[in-house]
Amino acid sequence: MTTTLQRRRAESAPAPAPVRRHELRTSIILVAGLVVSVLALLVSVTIGTAGVGLGDVVHSIRVSIIGGTISADFASSYAVITQLRLPRVLLAFSAGAALSVSGVLMQGLLRNPLVSPFTLGVSPAAAFGAALVITVAGTNQLPAWATIAGAMVMALAVSALVLGIATARRMAVATLLLLGIAMTQIFEALTSALQFTANENTLQAIIRWTFGSVNDAAWRDVLIVGIVTAVALPVTLWFSKDLNAIAFAGDDAARSFGVNVGPVRVGLIALSVALAAIVVSFCGIIGFVGLVGPHIARLAIGADHRHLLPFAALSGGLLLLVADAVGRTVIAPAVVPVGIVVAFIGGPVFIYLILTRRNTLK
Repeated sequence: MTTTLQRRRAESAPAPAPVRRHELRTSIILVAGLVVSVLALLVSVTIGTAGVGLGDVVHSIRVSIIGGTISADFASSYAVITQLRLPRVLLAFSAGAALSVSGVLMQGLLRNPLVSPFTLGVSPAAAFGAALVITVAGTNQLPAWATIAGAMVMALAVSALVLGIATARRMAVATLLLLGIAMTQIFEALTSALQFTANENTLQAIIRWTFGSVNDAAWRDVLIVGIVTAVALPVTLWFSKDLNAIAFAGDDAARSFGVNVGPVRVGLIALSVALAAIVVSFCGIIGFVGLVGPHIARLAIGADHRHLLPFAALSGGLLLLVADAVGRTVIAPAVVPVGIVVAFIGGPVFIYLILTRRNTLK
């Protein structure tokens, strides 16, 4: 009883000046990140072969929200902005945010900065699940939930297998990463086998998953990915203190703080896998966002998950937004799939992390 009263008094006591300054700094960084994200979204809509300005974008958004008339001269630009550009950039940002949050959860729960949905084989497994559904369906029209379900089931199964084996064998982090690499190779080979036996139409659909792209973004995709991400982020923030305890103190110390480690870890890993699987089902394999986004956020705002999770969502969204903008301009009018651009960015960063964080692999 005494300990409980002391803890409550400590929590209700005024925070010291350095803590208040730190909280103010993180709040400013979060607000600045949000402002930059909004501006980046608006500017990204203007990028492309059809010349539209920032004023056109703002006017189109205003008309879409509050209504108004569209002149004949502006009708073409309005269609390009609202039916092509806006869904594309919003899907890229939502997908990047979801992957980055997924990476933060995995890295915190497994206490290793090199873990991500891609390095554990979750994303390739989800892509194989979606490709398998596409292949089985053949020429039949697929409902939206079919590929999502295929990606989700395969991703959850592989994550349960990898983490289950690692727990049962008490594997070191390096061994866990090697197991994830092995799973990645297996599911990439299985996806290639499906491509080898597929007809032309099915092959084209499967290749979209392997490249990773937001080229065919639609408002339905934005709605689903955006809602899932918007719901998942508050859930992760609710458990941010538990996540801090597990990530910084370890399982035993977290239990002493009152954290129910087992259910928290299983639930948040399932949420992490679900986020990655949903992104894969709509955008295909986009590697390294779940690895690079969290590291960018840690450099800017620190490792406290109360602040890291929302800022990682912003950094991951911006990373994929920039990658998509680069893909649309580097060899315009051709468009480089965003997954390829991100791989060029993420590959060197992953190598850097391996070389500079040797202790995390022991």
